[in-house]
Amino acid sequence: MEKILKRLEQYCTIEFDKSFKILTTFKIGGIAKYVIYPKDEFSLKSILDILHENKLPYKVFGHGSNILCSDEIYDGFIIKLTRNMGNFYFTDNELIAQAGCSIITLAYKASAKSLSGLEFASGIPGTLGGSIFMNAGAYNNSMSDIVDSVKVIRNNEIVWLSNAQCQFGYRSSIFLKNPDWIILEARLILKKGNINDIKKLMKNRQKRRLDSQPLNYPSAGSTFRNIGDIFAWKLIDEIGFRGKTIGGAAVSEKHTNFIINKGNAKAKDVIDLSDQIIKTIKEKYGIDMIMEVEKFDWKK
Repeated sequence: MEKILKRLEQYCTIEFDKSFKILTTFKIGGIAKYVIYPKDEFSLKSILDILHENKLPYKVFGHGSNILCSDEIYDGFIIKLTRNMGNFYFTDNELIAQAGCSIITLAYKASAKSLSGLEFASGIPGTLGGSIFMNAGAYNNSMSDIVDSVKVIRNNEIVWLSNAQCQFGYRSSIFLKNPDWIILEARLILKKGNINDIKKLMKNRQKRRLDSQPLNYPSAGSTFRNIGDIFAWKLIDEIGFRGKTIGGAAVSEKHTNFIINKGNAKAKDVIDLSDQIIKTIKEKYGIDMIMEVEKFDWKK
């Protein structure tokens, strides 16, 4: 492993034994043995070549805002894009940005240029890459509405995919089906708007988020997808799970589609609680709930 690490150090910074409690917004999980920060996208490609060559496991991370990590030690490599792959620029109504950019930062930078289209993302605590990966959205808008094209590493080649090729759906994309494809950057198409109207809308949505979501507790955002026109929170509320607790995990009293970490929760606590929700709703309504939060369990 020492020789491999020496090779990798040409292309990245390496940190050792980092807790997933630091790497995720859920503040849950075991230890990541190696966390690497590529210098740039070309360095990333070289890193992947080395990892593939040596058959070493890896996982690409942004801000870790939509992921539940196992409590076990991860002997593979966490590739973090947030440190050196966060560049962006505007050309007229286009925004070209790297995958490691904060989507909130991009929303506010766009608003400062009187560009509309990213207001919905001003409260999503993820990266551009992660937001595209799951087609993140809010307030009846989603990334698929503004993505023109996405630059990815696919089958060891760097290619651009059109919006249609990304196969966006509700909280889904082609990237979910091909987790070995890595998003590098994207071109977003925004619209000229009135700066005051844009900022007012963002401020109103920020207040709405603060009023309705349990932001004082660690979480991974909405736990379950809505089912068509049926809101997940309503189903969870109707089965009497508001406030239900297992270990350190609880269904939020404030918003029942949030499972929160009330203190030193384990991944198993969250999984047991979500499994109970899925089972109870299936028994009562015949509805199959789908988790929006990604489970990263390398022992399975």
